[in-house]
Amino acid sequence: MFSRNIAIARETEVCLPFALSLAHVFTPSSWEISMPDLSSETLRAHSVNPRQFIDAMPSTLADGQRILHVYNTSGLHFTILPDRGMDIFTAHYNGLPLTWISQNAPHSPDYGSAWLRQFNGGLLTTCGYTHVGPPERDTLTGEQRDLHGNATRLKATDVAVTVTDNTLTIRALMSENRLFGEQLQIERVYRLTLGVPTITIEDTVTNKGDMPCPLMVLYHFNVGYPLVRGGTQLHASSNVLPRDAAAQPGLSDWMNYHAPEVGYAEQVFYHQCKTHNGDTQVVLANDDLALALSWDTTHSPYFTQWKNTRQGVYVSGIEPGNCVPEGQNSARQHERLIMLQPNETHHFRNTLTVAHQPEQIAAMKQNVQTLNETGVLVERFGITA
Repeated sequence: MFSRNIAIARETEVCLPFALSLAHVFTPSSWEISMPDLSSETLRAHSVNPRQFIDAMPSTLADGQRILHVYNTSGLHFTILPDRGMDIFTAHYNGLPLTWISQNAPHSPDYGSAWLRQFNGGLLTTCGYTHVGPPERDTLTGEQRDLHGNATRLKATDVAVTVTDNTLTIRALMSENRLFGEQLQIERVYRLTLGVPTITIEDTVTNKGDMPCPLMVLYHFNVGYPLVRGGTQLHASSNVLPRDAAAQPGLSDWMNYHAPEVGYAEQVFYHQCKTHNGDTQVVLANDDLALALSWDTTHSPYFTQWKNTRQGVYVSGIEPGNCVPEGQNSARQHERLIMLQPNETHHFRNTLTVAHQPEQIAAMKQNVQTLNETGVLVERFGITA
């Protein structure tokens, strides 16, 4: 309606004042909405169904893929793909995208197609659960492994959504298994609280087999424009190492993001973060939007930063995990490969929080600064320059 009125105004002087008044009303500064009272007491007084305000609604895409549309009253809206490892595809905050997505995504899981051709982008692409890193042939068994393993190809079962009081819980089971091979069971749980722009992701990985199993897990959180753009900075309390010679020239500038560049070659950095009581946090922030990523370092002592500010595929990865993306061969050679024993369980917890108010962004940055001043470097890092 607004566009149509502007077009009419250009054709007749009579409508011009009306068009100008609309243009004045719909300025970026006027988009801020004065929010009503969204306390749980008020919401309960106005609706007997909490799913009016917080829910995960299932649907099915034309190609048969299942999808969950998740929302709450904080401005968060994101989609989960049960047929792609229970990973997060699109994610928005007050209508602004938080992540980059690839053309024609989401792609159906296909074990015959290369990992890069199935990469959705999306806010979370899980890598693992037995291999994270480049394609390789196992030096002991001769097994051929694709990039980053099969985690994002796994199909979830027993997907359950519950809303209790102010909390939404999404629970699902997955397995990575083969006859005479690994027998891993993964339980993934998402938690969302009414009115809070925070996503908590908890994974419990159990070796159901009778032999030790390699366990490599990396949470590939992918962030894009406008959260990541020229002027955005990554705030981290860490020692930083370049992955390779290609990243070495960018070591002094690892925290800064710049304008899109044609043909930009990715740079990857490994961070040994400081922790407080086992938890740590990094923050991606510009002047008007920020994302804090917190995680439990008990089984995730590593943090990888992937900078890919290439034109058209402008996306950065912030990636906690129990490994770096080096592959089983290198991890075994350097005695970094985690072997999950029969019936042993490892727990992983990651939390994402979005903010747009200056005071909120400042508080996030201060948390990282406090970590830098009072935290201790995570142990079990095992990587040197």
